[in-house]
Amino acid sequence: MTVPLQKPWTDLDRDAVAKAPDRPGVYELGDADGTVRSIGHGVLRDELKTALSYGDGDRVRWTETHTLERARELAEEHRERLE
Repeated sequence: MTVPLQKPWTDLDRDAVAKAPDRPGVYELGDADGTVRSIGHGVLRDELKTALSYGDGDRVRWTETHTLERARELAEEHRERLE
């Protein structure tokens, strides 16, 4: 069983987007209480910029991967955990 990303939550705001790496990775979007609402993957800075503009979450945490393919695989594993 895959566990949640072992990273601290950060408020999803412009500062978080600016600090996000311009690299592939997996991210979790959560509500204000830290409940995971969605899991995504892609180039982290681009993905978080989109999530912020659409108001998709209050908080975020992420982990980098070496490739987009690995990010996709890891995101699928984490989504299975939420089901």
